[in-house]
Amino acid sequence: MKLFFQQMMAFLLVTLSSLLIVGLVFIQFTKDSVYRNKWHSLQEYADSIFQQAIVLDTETANVKSVQVDQLQGVEKLLDNQHIHFTIYTNDGNTISYPNRNIASRITKAQRRELKNGDTVKTKSRMTFDKSSRQVTMTEMDKPYFNRNGNLVCVISIGSPLANVQADIEKVKKNLFMTFAFAIIVAVIASYFLSRYLVRRIQAIREAAHKVTEGNFNVQLVSGRKDEIGELTNDFNIMTASLKESNDEIKRQEERRRAFMADAAHEMRTPLTTINGILEGLEYDAIPEDSKEESVHLMQRETKRLIRLVNDNLDYERLRTNKISLNRHQINLKQATQRISKQLAKKAKLENDVIIIDMADDVMVYADTDRLIQILFNIIQNGIQFTQNGKITIRAQNTKDGTDIQISDNGIGMTEEQIKNIWERYYKADASRIQTKGESGLGMAIVHELMQVHGGQITVESTPEKGTTFKLHFPEQQKKLGH
Repeated sequence: MKLFFQQMMAFLLVTLSSLLIVGLVFIQFTKDSVYRNKWHSLQEYADSIFQQAIVLDTETANVKSVQVDQLQGVEKLLDNQHIHFTIYTNDGNTISYPNRNIASRITKAQRRELKNGDTVKTKSRMTFDKSSRQVTMTEMDKPYFNRNGNLVCVISIGSPLANVQADIEKVKKNLFMTFAFAIIVAVIASYFLSRYLVRRIQAIREAAHKVTEGNFNVQLVSGRKDEIGELTNDFNIMTASLKESNDEIKRQEERRRAFMADAAHEMRTPLTTINGILEGLEYDAIPEDSKEESVHLMQRETKRLIRLVNDNLDYERLRTNKISLNRHQINLKQATQRISKQLAKKAKLENDVIIIDMADDVMVYADTDRLIQILFNIIQNGIQFTQNGKITIRAQNTKDGTDIQISDNGIGMTEEQIKNIWERYYKADASRIQTKGESGLGMAIVHELMQVHGGQITVESTPEKGTTFKLHFPEQQKKLGH
């Protein structure tokens, strides 16, 4: 069953159930109210009959006589109302009006109630004398006492139930008409409300279908602040996230392709060199005085290939959290001096100077090999993009760890380049890096290693003025004693 019809059926079921319950309660309340009003009227008639027709003895306070002629003024009214009454005196006499119609009788149980002063209200079947036709009556038996508290008479008064039923049927008819009108209104209201809700859900469904086809630019108007509105907002957040993820996948794919092309080129060059030297050695085509230099060239090209493979392996291990750290306190100046010696030859080729500006006792809590890798990559990056300049390393201990600053006065970077510098395969200056034989993974590895250490790294740069990397390593957390 379609959601539209489910919604309509649900609304109608709730509406009809509510109307049915209210209708039944209202009918019962109306019936009780009609009976109460009827018995109240009968009681007033009984009181009037007692006051007009009953004559009490002044000495005994018992019924002396019943003056039926005094009732002639109300006979017409009683007749029009189809009301009958019977007077039961304490001496056993019975007077009925009209005497031709109804034979009324009081049971023993009712007599006991009457003697206790209770008014008895009943619905009974009465029989006409001549026609023998039975009629359902509403009756009330009311006792009257003298000033001594003795029962002097009982007046039983009643009228056909048809009068009461007529009023009830009229109420039922009006209620039925109201019920029918309410059903029509409920059907119309449920139709439009269901249609409104289903249209909102249908809009989300259509948008979801577009997303499955690859359109991540779909955005819906949230509208009302209800559950569907919240679902719409969540859908918009989801599509925005999917679009961002899809864009990121495309960027990564483009960079992967660029990296594969660069890696293939980088590997092809050393492999071609190595293969050429090996062929020369095999066919004795290399002069004896050049063989040593050829072997050294093969070693350099082999190291270049190893570096390319290791960079990729390191990044994958970092990205998948498959690397463990052996952190301890390290003398930062000694580690920096070690890196400076390793890169001295490369810095000299670029006519650069490496300056270490820090105290001898600056310590950093890190993994030795990974710290060396971080500093090595950043300093080497500075050398690559700086000619006839200087690379300065500063550091100091703070209350919550160690701050390191590595600056150069090289070619710098634009805002767009800074934004993407931590991305895998990204090359700020592809032509220069390609000539240096780098993979474009150095800065991505640095960023991942800083995160593994729980540290932070930021970069500031101005084109043609230089770049500054700022690193913060947190201090060692002290273990709490037992």
